[in-house]
Amino acid sequence: LLQYMTRKLLYSILVLWGVVSVIFFLFNVLPVNSARLTLGQRADTATVEAIEKELGLNLPMPLRYLKYLNELMPLAVHEDSPEAKEKFGYTKLFAVGESALVLKAPYLGRSYQNRKAVTDILIEKIPPTFILAVSAILIAVIIGIALGIVAALNHNKRVDDLAVTLSVVGISQPSYFIATILAVFLGYVWHDYTGLNVRGPLFDYSDYGDEVIVWKNLILPAFALGIRPIGIVTQLTRSSMIEVMSQDYIRTARAKGLGKWVVILKHALRNALNPVVTAASGWFAGLLAGSVFVESIFDFKGLGAEMVKALLNFDFPVAMGAILFIAVSFLVINVIVDLLYALLDPRISVK
Repeated sequence: LLQYMTRKLLYSILVLWGVVSVIFFLFNVLPVNSARLTLGQRADTATVEAIEKELGLNLPMPLRYLKYLNELMPLAVHEDSPEAKEKFGYTKLFAVGESALVLKAPYLGRSYQNRKAVTDILIEKIPPTFILAVSAILIAVIIGIALGIVAALNHNKRVDDLAVTLSVVGISQPSYFIATILAVFLGYVWHDYTGLNVRGPLFDYSDYGDEVIVWKNLILPAFALGIRPIGIVTQLTRSSMIEVMSQDYIRTARAKGLGKWVVILKHALRNALNPVVTAASGWFAGLLAGSVFVESIFDFKGLGAEMVKALLNFDFPVAMGAILFIAVSFLVINVIVDLLYALLDPRISVK
């Protein structure tokens, strides 16, 4: 297990380095004056040059790239000064000339718009999006597995045909289209019956200024994000269950006199879940990124909406930080899924 985890960690670091490189060069080739975005168009030349020096914009592109990597790495070399320590929040390990080898959290920079630390912005915006993604994938897994089991047990019957048809329709609809339909009908036209809002954040403030969680504002975005994964999970569960139910060990379990649902849930479903776990994990990470349009439609004020705002305002540090968080989420989830395989299927070993 240790050897496997080490190999996966090295692989993940290489992938993350590739993602970081693509993000850096993609955002740095755009003809935008970041110093002007920070200070405004009326700033004097001396102030603009000072900000360009602070952001490293006066450096050649290769040096800017190395500076960006150095700021992201938890083990890095920084200037040994009170100002640098306050900026990066590092712990000094030992001196290297006038600099020091330090241990710190990845530094993502500051917003061009409000000079707020990108890390603080992400900490504020990630929880609503994470709750939304978890809710959407739970809806997809619960409903999708149930529909897939029903379809498999009624193979080539009308119930099976109906489940497959509904799953295909769900898969083919873009999330923003589903979100618009749900917002118009359930949030506006039938609001008197549903009590749901067209727009609204998960974390809001009461009339007394206290922060409250408005759970009903989660319902429509979660279903809008979950419709497509429901279709995928339904078809994967159906196909896997049909294949597994024809295996010899299932017939053996039935011959032993085990109950129908014991055979289905304990023996068949467990071995049929591998492709479902793959799909669910991939979709969960994808939902973190795919929530961009849904959050904008419902004004959910999560990471997706913040990414849209950052891109529209050319606030590159915020956009880059959000993309990096999503990339890290993909990598972490990928490792967790590989470990889940071994738990769900005894035939798979982690070496």
